[in-house]
Amino acid sequence: MTIHSPAVFVGLGAIGTPMSQRLADAGFRVTGVDPFEAARERAAAAGIDAVASIADAPAEGPVVVMVATPDQLDALVAEATGASVVADRTWVLMSTVGPDAVRRAGAALTSAGARVVDAPVTGGVARATTGELIIFASGAEADLAEVAGLLAPLGAVRVVGAELGQGQSVKVVNQHLCSVHIVAAAEALALGEALGLDKADVLDLIGGGAAGSWMLADRGPRMLQGADAPVTSTIGIFVKDSGLVADAAATVGAEVPVLAAARERYLLAASAGLERRDDSSVIETYQH
Repeated sequence: MTIHSPAVFVGLGAIGTPMSQRLADAGFRVTGVDPFEAARERAAAAGIDAVASIADAPAEGPVVVMVATPDQLDALVAEATGASVVADRTWVLMSTVGPDAVRRAGAALTSAGARVVDAPVTGGVARATTGELIIFASGAEADLAEVAGLLAPLGAVRVVGAELGQGQSVKVVNQHLCSVHIVAAAEALALGEALGLDKADVLDLIGGGAAGSWMLADRGPRMLQGADAPVTSTIGIFVKDSGLVADAAATVGAEVPVLAAARERYLLAASAGLERRDDSSVIETYQH
């Protein structure tokens, strides 16, 4: 990487902002893109120049995309194509949007002269901040090699395959397990409380044994905090992600009844007004 090489970062949310900071700290000249003024102000406070539209960003350097939904990705691609800022650069699609959305975006971008890498991440805000994300990357070997220096400050790259959508497919499986494990942790702690046990004691007693999980260790303490839990990943994110898993499973005819049961809990939490709360608050759907 040449110091001060330009890079455009689209999507300055809770994970996108620290990721853009990691790139800036690594020597990239980052321009952020986000339609929301609050997001641009947050990025500016972190030292990242930001604009409202991809059309207003530099037309050179790689584009890292960390938008929230498939619809947002489609809109970004359409806007970039209309502004003629697609060609002769590499687009790194790091959002969790599902295999179909990335294949659709990839086809549109490559037909307009771009190179595309599918590279969704896992690790949340904490690992985005420390540069310890796991990146599930797929794409042409030359394209993956080209973006290696760009991805290195963000985390560890696990190459999945050569086809766009394969990275997203691994992320779908990842989000299946994350979705289920969070709800399982909530259900178990709620069960302990119903049996007359203190949830904190239950967490302490079982967390280090065979019944423990990464999600129990990470979300369990926040489940004890209730409404005071810091927001690191929202219920709304898991409404979206569990839906992506369900859609991907339906496309290939895979049975996911455990995922479906977990998804019901996220939808129930969202309907109770908890959509913007930390995903650990799903435990409240068990409390009456």
